Amino acid sequence: MKKLYMKQQVFSWTDKFTVKDENDQDIYLIEGDMIVIGGKKLHIKDMDGNEIGMVQQKLLSLMPKFFVFVNGNQVAEIKKKIAFFKAKYVIEGPNWKVKGSILDHDYTIEENDEEIASLHKVWLSWGDAFELNIKDGTNEIMALAVVIAIDCVQAMQEETTSISLHSTT
Repeated sequence: MKKLYMKQQVFSWTDKFTVKDENDQDIYLIEGDMIVIGGKKLHIKDMDGNEIGMVQQKLLSLMPKFFVFVNGNQVAEIKKKIAFFKAKYVIEGPNWKVKGSILDHDYTIEENDEEIASLHKVWLSWGDAFELNIKDGTNEIMALAVVIAIDCVQAMQEETTSISLHSTT
């Protein structure tokens, strides 16, 4: 089982941040593009600067939708579905399902009822963080990209809700 750590509230379309391993070593760099004609993008790079994954937002979609690329190939499409009282996501491509509480950052990604990865909010010495546990190293970049895409949807919705609340007061 591989563990990756990301600081809370770091998923941004314009920022750069790193993903750390269990030894607090930087292993991935995430860089965002704010304005892109085809939709917003987050690039996942190794520490040598080589792009190994990307999350791209699809524009003009009723519900949030993201494409996941690994080594230049589209491997998944993530769609948020309308659901009452709970966020629900469909991951097309690898046949993965998201189960648990997305709002609490405590969920698993499963394939055929077998856990691929899990995300939990943890408190470390360097601040609140997410711990991503990945069972199979061959799915590491795709699992990281899926988690980033889900968090981007949540962050976008929190911004929209915050803007709506401020504009009505």
